[in-house]
Amino acid sequence: MGDRYAHVGRSATPEEQAARARAFAIDPATMTSVRLAIDADGGVLGHAALRRLQHGPSVEWELKRLITVPAARGRGVGALLVRAIEADAAAAGATRVILQTGDRQPEAIGLYRRLGYRPVPAYAPYAGVIAEGLYFAKDLA
Repeated sequence: MGDRYAHVGRSATPEEQAARARAFAIDPATMTSVRLAIDADGGVLGHAALRRLQHGPSVEWELKRLITVPAARGRGVGALLVRAIEADAAAAGATRVILQTGDRQPEAIGLYRRLGYRPVPAYAPYAGVIAEGLYFAKDLA
């Protein structure tokens, strides 16, 4: 990802850089589920996590850190991980899952759209901070 977003933050002020760092920071206490995909030999193919975001009285469930190793891409591993996180969210009482991704990740954007995610407005903690962010949600039925 570094090369795709190398331009981001070059002209940012220290305050803007700190705001970005806060937006992307994850409190481990908010992580409710982590899923790994492994191959028959025990090698990791990818992972994803679920974060509980509390905004005052409302709660959102956010898909975080969906990553697949290059050799696993295009083999359904990402979709498998997303579905597992959606199941975890539903089991926790979620009615939808939200996520943030970058505008320079067409593969991820395509995956999310194929899985039924639709664009939504930016949400905290990214709103007003992550200009290159794209935001999606999927209702769980």
